[in-house]
Amino acid sequence: MAAVAPRLITAVFHRSLQLIPRPQPIPCRSLSTMATKTIYQFTVKNADGQDVPLEKYKGKVCLIVNVASACGLTNANYTQLKELLDQYKGRGFEVLAFPCNQFGGQESKCELDIKNFVQDKFKFEPELFQKIEVNGKNASPLYDFLKKEKGGTLIDAIKWNFTKFLVDRDGKVIQRYGPTTEPKTFVADIEKLLNATPHL
Repeated sequence: MAAVAPRLITAVFHRSLQLIPRPQPIPCRSLSTMATKTIYQFTVKNADGQDVPLEKYKGKVCLIVNVASACGLTNANYTQLKELLDQYKGRGFEVLAFPCNQFGGQESKCELDIKNFVQDKFKFEPELFQKIEVNGKNASPLYDFLKKEKGGTLIDAIKWNFTKFLVDRDGKVIQRYGPTTEPKTFVADIEKLLNATPHL
């Protein structure tokens, strides 16, 4: 009987180990949610239809704007955005312009005509991308991300043309400016980010 006892204890011990729940692997989606989200996770198409990974802008300060050619805000915004780009591009500042026709049908031009309009009338050459939607079920994933990171007043949806998102050198969305906020009014915000050291 004494010889049986150790074998019985050992069997019970091993059986109890089998009953202990094994740790489950963390799903991939859990790992992704733990990572810091930046604009660098997105790839968009430029005005020529070519894929552009936004990781291309790593280390730069970016102003992302939904633009339109026939809006009452067009002249002031394009004029001031050109001035900002002329002044700060050499320090790592970029304007990323996304044409959108969702607001009053004010961007009916094709990408080539938009590019020519901006260059000919304003002598402005931003990083120009393919026409997109910024709200609704067909909204660009980039814009869904921007709205989630920086919601608007009352609602998160983009309210009109020339809503602006300021992104730091690490790809994080820092500030959102409404359509009627002129670019010249937040020069100090841009300079602050340009003076900061990136962490990526």
